[in-house]
Order: sequence, then structure tokens, then C-alpha cells
Amino acid sequence: MASAKEIRGQIKAVQNTAKITKAMEMVAASKMRKAQQRVFDARSYAEGIRQVIANLMQAHPEYQHSFFTPRESVKRIGIILVTTDKGLCGGLNTNALRLAVKAIRGQDAEVEVVNIGRRGGAFMRRFGVNVSGSVENISDTPELADILGAADLAIDRYAAGEYDEVHLLYSEFINTMTQKPQLTQLLPCPENEEPSHPGYWDYLYEPDSQIVLDGLLRRYIESLVYHGVLENKACEQSARMVAMKSATDNAKGMVKDLQITYNKARQAAITQELAEIVAGGAAAQ
Repeated sequence: MASAKEIRGQIKAVQNTAKITKAMEMVAASKMRKAQQRVFDARSYAEGIRQVIANLMQAHPEYQHSFFTPRESVKRIGIILVTTDKGLCGGLNTNALRLAVKAIRGQDAEVEVVNIGRRGGAFMRRFGVNVSGSVENISDTPELADILGAADLAIDRYAAGEYDEVHLLYSEFINTMTQKPQLTQLLPCPENEEPSHPGYWDYLYEPDSQIVLDGLLRRYIESLVYHGVLENKACEQSARMVAMKSATDNAKGMVKDLQITYNKARQAAITQELAEIVAGGAAAQ
């Protein structure tokens, strides 16, 4: 058994760790509320533009955009992978990367990754997947400009024929305790949305459909990637808050156990001292 002095040092170290994890929990909780509000605000816009695209896919413009047309053969796929830059957020990144590995292994085509977040890029390089672009050190309040490099790289490669499909993988915020990794197809635009105006109809385009669709569809893909980053940020803060709370509770439990061990060690030392005193007195007689 360790000495009482050593156990006191362990108790002090664990108590200091608990203070740090408690502070991190409180910081994550504050950031989580703000991140959640940004996600809720962005969801209505994302749903609105998604419905517009669903309507366009059912419309009949004189110009048929290439983003709506599936390729005859899929030889190369680009995945925009959204993870965190920092750790200490439980199994958030692990779950997302597990889904990414499953998706990559399930493809017959070559897969490249456009990375947003340091954790995903480091893992994919070790896994042997080519990372064609990377955006790291995203702030806790990301702006659209922060992710345009990654989004535009994937869009431009698809437009140039270097990618036959583009997918987005991120963690969706369900609630404080639940975050779910999602893999969605961005390009070509999937026909999985019900139009709000079914039937034979069309928009009026000014100046013409090609200019409007070229600009709108690029903004659409960029907005989906940005929304995925916002969702992932809310998931990160929620997961970190829960992980730090668990760490704080575990530290408190360790302190209790160490305190019991300390009391036993102290009692053993006292008992030994008393025994030595009694033995010394008996020997003196």
C-alpha cells in the first residue's frame, strides 16, 4: 500500500484535474447553446433552398444543368469529410470516421477526401486515402467564407469531370445527448425531395436559365456544406460538454476512493506506531 503522503498527492492531482474538466464543461455548455441556435436558424434556410432545387429538378428549363445529370459510370468519388479540430469530445469523431471507412470500403470507385477539420484529415492520411484538400482550424462561430475553399474544390472537380459523385459526411445534431453521423449525396443532386409544386411547370428566368442555374446550384452546394459544418460544431460542443461532465464525475469518484485508501493507510500507520510503543514499553520492563 502507498504511503499516506503519496495518496495525498494523488488526491490533490485528481482534484486539480476535476477543476479543469469542470471548467471545460461550463465553457462547452456556453458554446453549445450558441451553436444550437445557429443550427436552428440555418435549418429553415437549408430546407427552403432544398425545396427550390427539388422544384427545379421537376421543372423544364431550356438549359439542363450538369449537376442534375448522373454520370454513366462512377470511377472517382469525392467525399467532403467534416470532423473537429480538437479532441475531448467523446466518440463524435470516431463514429463519423467509422461511417467514412464503411462508405469507402463499400465503393468500387476510387475515393478522395476533401477534409474540413484536423482530426478527419490525419485519420484519412493514416488510412491511406488521398486527401485532395484540407481546411483546418475552423472557429467556433464559422462563416461561409471559412469553408468555401473545400466546397468549391469539390464542385470544380465535379464540373471538370474529375469526380463523378460528391458526398458530404458530417455529424447531425439531434439533441444534447445524441449526435448522428450522416452521409448525403451532393452531386449529382439526388431526386429524393418532393417538389412543392408537382406537375408540368417552370420558372421564369432572367436573364436566362443557364446564368441563374449556374449561380444558384453552386450556392446550394456551398450552403449544404456550411450547414453540415454548423451541425458538426453543435455536435462537438454537446459531446465535449457530456464528456467533460463524465470526466468530472469520474474524478470525484476517484477522490472518494483515494480518500478511503488514505484513511486506511493512516489507520494502519497509527496502529503500527501504537504497537511499537507497547512493544517498547514491555521490553523496558
